[in-house]
Amino acid sequence: MSNEMEIVDKLVSLISSGRYNAHDKLPSENEVADQYQLPRISARKAYERLEELGYVYKKQGKGSYVKDRNKQIELVLSGDVSFSQKMIEKGYNFQSKTIFCREIKYNQKICDYLKTDVQDRVFKVGRLRYIDQQPIALHISYVAESVFKDIDTVGMNITSMFKYYQSKGYIEFCSKPSILSVSFSSKSQRDLLNCPYLIPLLVLESGCVDKKTGTVLEYIKIFYRSDRFSYVIP
Repeated sequence: MSNEMEIVDKLVSLISSGRYNAHDKLPSENEVADQYQLPRISARKAYERLEELGYVYKKQGKGSYVKDRNKQIELVLSGDVSFSQKMIEKGYNFQSKTIFCREIKYNQKICDYLKTDVQDRVFKVGRLRYIDQQPIALHISYVAESVFKDIDTVGMNITSMFKYYQSKGYIEFCSKPSILSVSFSSKSQRDLLNCPYLIPLLVLESGCVDKKTGTVLEYIKIFYRSDRFSYVIP
């Protein structure tokens, strides 16, 4: 184990155990280096890693403090209410921005999920979600042109897929079984989410179905910044 990671592990353990509470000032780099008999550069790098991991924040000229991780956004992982509605109902300063709508090459997994064939055109619509003007999640919806004839022309104007579906006569929704996984972000995802490389992403793969007709409306893949949410699985 590197000197840097040894300090990170010890401080994370102390924070998690309650030895340090939210907004408590942590020992200085010199104090940490002396305590663990390690070079000061190791202490400095350790604090940089802790900041990237979302455990601490810095005050200019005053040192490092414990970040309040209880302020994470509580998110219920269900597909019958839109993400936008969940955030607005909780009173967050929420915004959504569509960043792309483009046709994808044939993908058997996605087409099987959407119950389409090789000839059907499938589009992916990407939306960035913001709380307090900070990006927190990337939502990518895959939809078939056979179900939504105008997706190619209106896709860039969609900010809520549920509202779009409702405008097409699909009123009540249910979610298909979901798959949760964890991954580290690619460079493009880090750029979009303004996310340090040490922050893993929670990836949710699911789908949305019209309750009345059983029509599969979308296959969805959502990338959540793991440091911004706590998750409720119903």
